[in-house]
Amino acid sequence: MSEKIQNPILRGFHPDPSIIRVGTDYYVATSTFEWWPGIRLHHSKDLKHWNLIEYPLRSVEQLDLRGVGASWGIWAPCLTYDHGIFYLVYTVVKAFYCNMYDTENYLITAADIHGPWSEPVGLNNFGFDPSLFHDDDGRKYIVSMSTDHRVPKKYAGRLVLQEYDPVQKKMVGPVRDIYKADKIFLEGPHIFKRSGWYYLFSADTGTGEAHGQTIQRSKSVWGPYEMYKADFMQRQSENEAYSILTSRHHEDILLQKSGHCDLVETPEGEWYAVHLCGRVLKQDTEQGDCNERDGRNEVKEGKSSECRRYMIGRETAIQKMKWTEDGWLVLACGGNTPQTEVEMPKTGAVSGTGEMPEAYTPLIRDDFNEAKLHLDYQSLRVPMDDYHISLTVRPGWLRMYGRSGLASRFSQTLIARRMTEYHMEAAAYMEFEPEVFKQMAGLILLYDTDNYLYLHVSYDEGNGKCITLLKAENKKYEYLTDYLPIEQGKAVYLKLKLNSGKVQFFYGYGEEELQKIGPCVDAGFLSDEACKEGWFTGTMIGICCQDLTGDGKYADFDWFEVRAATT
Repeated sequence: MSEKIQNPILRGFHPDPSIIRVGTDYYVATSTFEWWPGIRLHHSKDLKHWNLIEYPLRSVEQLDLRGVGASWGIWAPCLTYDHGIFYLVYTVVKAFYCNMYDTENYLITAADIHGPWSEPVGLNNFGFDPSLFHDDDGRKYIVSMSTDHRVPKKYAGRLVLQEYDPVQKKMVGPVRDIYKADKIFLEGPHIFKRSGWYYLFSADTGTGEAHGQTIQRSKSVWGPYEMYKADFMQRQSENEAYSILTSRHHEDILLQKSGHCDLVETPEGEWYAVHLCGRVLKQDTEQGDCNERDGRNEVKEGKSSECRRYMIGRETAIQKMKWTEDGWLVLACGGNTPQTEVEMPKTGAVSGTGEMPEAYTPLIRDDFNEAKLHLDYQSLRVPMDDYHISLTVRPGWLRMYGRSGLASRFSQTLIARRMTEYHMEAAAYMEFEPEVFKQMAGLILLYDTDNYLYLHVSYDEGNGKCITLLKAENKKYEYLTDYLPIEQGKAVYLKLKLNSGKVQFFYGYGEEELQKIGPCVDAGFLSDEACKEGWFTGTMIGICCQDLTGDGKYADFDWFEVRAATT
């Protein structure tokens, strides 16, 4: 029996995947929103084993995210390749959750996937999810969805197309609608050409559990485009699209929220689609009145109810595709339901005919022995430069200088890694000697600046050096334990255990002598559905330091560990 690809292929917060093949190398780009650096790039030789290799947007000159809100920032990168050049187009969202969105679209290029990447070229700002199409006559086009601030909106969904001139490095010619509808909403568009047909490949029906993927085609890049409609595409209302891929009618399968696809062809002529998906949090206890809604999310004013939670966020999965005799793209397995296990391509390490995928050892315990941070870390909105951290002032330790508070959108000292499973553990060993209550450092589980659980060391006038657990839920703050005195001059172990959405924190002076602190907390509020502002990212596990006095009091971390738990 041949080896299978197990979905998701990129676990934890990796939405909006875009894929290309260059020779025998596959690359996937995913959204990073307010997390720095911008855009994660993964590499594979066989579509099964993936290695994080790069962030193309690594300088403030390329990307300035200071001040952006939760789930704003980098949206839906599109990665393409043409005549020796890599192209990345993407949106930087500067205003959202309002009447008039600010969606700035940019293009960067590189001759090598590892860079250097060019300075951004501004494109049109009609909407988000721009995609670059290279036609076989040498012309290039940008397709994107277009936002509508009018009340009421004239269209539920609208896609626009405009030509891009790579010599002048600017958009040229007219902007034309190539799709508009009063009921079916489309976004994340890509254009492909095959056998004389232009295919418009778009995400449909929102970003939640009703999400899906449609395909249309035309003999002209400007349209009109005909949407593929088939008997296997189950629809329950006129607002649902005709989806070639969706999980909206299968609430019990693993890969929920499936949609937002991109396509790649293997050297042997096989076709695969990467898509975003979500794995639902399953708890033993009922959440609220979920039983009255059959456990499915309802959408009210653009936000889901609090029934089903997706703490991990939206991930990346892959499906094998095929073309029908009459020229439409469908799942190779039949139907339109995403599969957890997918057949591998004919070439690759399994068959012995291709190059072995490069080895990748996931980061588990970081002893901070390197001169720079591991690629897996990201920070909020700003890079962790010498103002925030040092890996050299005390070799073998990470020094974090306390800066802004956890609500700041400008200058936080925080690094974090993705929650990838519902059973995880994290721990850190920290030296920190605060002098006032405005100085804090510790271990954090967070979704955004309004939602987190923070186990931290601080100072209290009555207790001296102390430790406590702070919960922030949509700007409601509460301490889940008293200020517990701890010894001055001694390092402290900090730990959390996450089990199906319930998290228990621990602390102590030895790894084998830890004691619980605070209650076992239901952390399901750290999810797309529960957070009032952010709803596109995922839960992160990190370490951080704040000094609200402005003095930059530092904390030293000897190591930081994040691992999937066995139980």
